Amino acid sequence: MVQLTLPKKSKVKEGKVWPKPAGAKRTTEFRIYRWNPDHDENPRIDTYFVDRDDCGPMLLDAIIWIKDKIDPTLTFRRSCREGVCGSCSMNIDGINTLACTITIDDVAKPVRIYPLPHMPVVKDLVPDLSGFYAQHEQTEPWLHTETPAPEKEWPQSHEERGKLDGLYECILCACCSTSCPSYWWNSDRFMGPAAILQSYRWIVDSRDEATGERLDQLEDPFRLYRCHTIMNCSKACPKGLNPAKAIAEVKKMMLTRRF
Repeated sequence: MVQLTLPKKSKVKEGKVWPKPAGAKRTTEFRIYRWNPDHDENPRIDTYFVDRDDCGPMLLDAIIWIKDKIDPTLTFRRSCREGVCGSCSMNIDGINTLACTITIDDVAKPVRIYPLPHMPVVKDLVPDLSGFYAQHEQTEPWLHTETPAPEKEWPQSHEERGKLDGLYECILCACCSTSCPSYWWNSDRFMGPAAILQSYRWIVDSRDEATGERLDQLEDPFRLYRCHTIMNCSKACPKGLNPAKAIAEVKKMMLTRRF
């Protein structure tokens, strides 16, 4: 019988269990993924206990509390704390989301936190998003025009502007792309939900004059058509956007222009 197993250094082991904060009357257990590239060790899960009476209500508050009060080596990204920048995206209780928009009480206990799945890890909860951002760059996210620029601004009707709703709000947190099985296995060739949604945002922009070129850029068996409508992306988006619908609309435009 064939025996399949993970590479030796990739197996996640139990890590350190930190003591409960002294005098705390109400604590919540956090189990957090840890990995340091400078140490020749397996990833591990460290256990922390957060004093709820000394910590804010959000999960990001708890992670910051752990770093400030218990373990300063814990590494993660964060910035705005308002669900705008997308920096604190991570896998919480098995779901890709933003740590700053989820309360501690919303999550099953113990709280389990991992980096975004199927991405190279820089350290602890920090994934390497270089490839993700490179795909966004390929969409050329700016207006392409040949018409001479107007003196003030490019005019756009209310109806034309409305087509951008549900698209421009994307914050590039990568929650959708890293929840997509097609992206897990083909991230080097499949553009992924976030990049295709961004591309569609410019395709339907009435001010843009490069619709054909943008569709040509996506006309590829892998770049677009690796999407199998699994819908994980739309379920995972913390902003409530629908990347799966945007991908379907691009496929429809591809078909329409052939006839």
